[in-house]
Amino acid sequence: MDGQMLKPMDAEQLREYGHQMVDFVADYYKTIENFPVLSQVQPGYLRELVPANPPTHPESLQDVLGDVKAKIFQGVTHWQSPGYFAYFPSNSSTAGFLGEMLSAGINIVGFSWMSCPAATELEMIVLDWLAKLLHLPDAFLSTGTGGGVIQGTASEAVLVALLAARDKKLKKIGKDSLAKLVVYSSDQTHSSMQKACQIAGIHPENFRILKTDSLTEYGLSPDVVTNAISKDVASGLVPLLLCATIGTTSSTAIDPLLALGKIAKSNGIWLHVDAAYAGSACICPEYRHYINGVEEADSFNMNAHKWLLTNFDCSPLWIKDRNALIQSLSTYPEYLRNKASEADSVVDYKDWQIPLGRRFRSLKLWMVLRLYGQEGLQSYIRNHIALAKQFEELVVQDPRFEVVTPRRFSLVCFRLLPQSTDENQADKLNPALLDAVNSTGTIFISHTVLSGKYVLRLAVGAPLTEERHIIAAWKVLQEKATALLEGDNVTLPKKPNGHCQLPIKPNRVAEQDSELTMEQNGHVDDLSIQSK
Repeated sequence: MDGQMLKPMDAEQLREYGHQMVDFVADYYKTIENFPVLSQVQPGYLRELVPANPPTHPESLQDVLGDVKAKIFQGVTHWQSPGYFAYFPSNSSTAGFLGEMLSAGINIVGFSWMSCPAATELEMIVLDWLAKLLHLPDAFLSTGTGGGVIQGTASEAVLVALLAARDKKLKKIGKDSLAKLVVYSSDQTHSSMQKACQIAGIHPENFRILKTDSLTEYGLSPDVVTNAISKDVASGLVPLLLCATIGTTSSTAIDPLLALGKIAKSNGIWLHVDAAYAGSACICPEYRHYINGVEEADSFNMNAHKWLLTNFDCSPLWIKDRNALIQSLSTYPEYLRNKASEADSVVDYKDWQIPLGRRFRSLKLWMVLRLYGQEGLQSYIRNHIALAKQFEELVVQDPRFEVVTPRRFSLVCFRLLPQSTDENQADKLNPALLDAVNSTGTIFISHTVLSGKYVLRLAVGAPLTEERHIIAAWKVLQEKATALLEGDNVTLPKKPNGHCQLPIKPNRVAEQDSELTMEQNGHVDDLSIQSK
């Protein structure tokens, strides 16, 4: 077949090439543990391996796949590796892969009901299914006043929620009042909230980053929120939106929805719930209580592509008042007019999101829900939490380490203690330990800063992770810790260019002003330190 010209689309060529690709991907998963989890290449490595110009004549699939093995794989950080424990997971599964394959094969652009009725209606159905698994209020169902829509990421979800809240408020108080609108979040909230404010035109000085601490286990204090709102109202400002998080990136902290919901309702504030990571766990009855109070939320988001075996990207957003979203985002040019839309008898998802075009993403979520079922997904979540608990117990048993925050789900926050009480030494020791273990290629973990302490994070969530991988990860950490503690000096980790990388300074964020914002709440798409 490789001797023939590859046609744009041919059923038999697709069958042969498709079989080869499936075999290639299956072999990748079979040998994934042979690769270093964190890519060890230097910036710019690929330009030295790939020609500067595209090929003039067709090349064979075997040659392309050979280059994937020889050139691409060395520059891949293997998120599906059983030794991947960084950030939060981004799950792949057989069901998700099959759904993605089917979506690519059908390849529709489902911006309106008419453009693909099945894509629109299946999305409504599967998001109703998932809402029922989460026991969300009836208002979030497609049969209620709101409904669900699949966004690409949680960053997109919080942006469209903010736009809907903004326009709804301005319609009430006047469009010239934009400069008075205030948004509230915590210093643990993901920085996508800040980016959404920048895009939506919220003045930077009106974005409140409210301080949390270990006394509330880094959850947002209702008293702090109430005080901030009172000060703003007294100053003539208009509270607009409060973002509550269920499972922050740094430590899986939980903001108290019941209390925050009451505050939001009494002040006419839009309450957005970001459950990007931990929302998946809430399909298990024993974890559902973490979203008690969601009844008062105006929007609720979780990432099925994080921990629910649905390949990236798939970020369900439910909204209580769909008209608020549609009125904010709807456009209706002549070339998109049709009888079904004009009769207002269908959902056009183009009016629920930023872009016009959209993929048939509901297929893979449908596949996951059907091929694994509620019990299978619950078992998957519980297994990861049990493995994290096992790792936590190993950490507790070693007096050289400490667990920094309570473990709720499958993330363990811990650090290596210095031999003295010098915290500056700890801030050298733990970055060095992070670099040492990640350089082995056996595992990949990440870090954060909590109350001024440099903290290591191990998040269990890769589909192939088993008990043996937890034990192996702990062995690597112990070995590298021993080597560091026995050394005379701690060497700071090196950046790829050879310069010394200093430990990150404490993230001390005031209620309304900060020099450093830690991006924290469970979104794999944006995890970094950002300057304000």
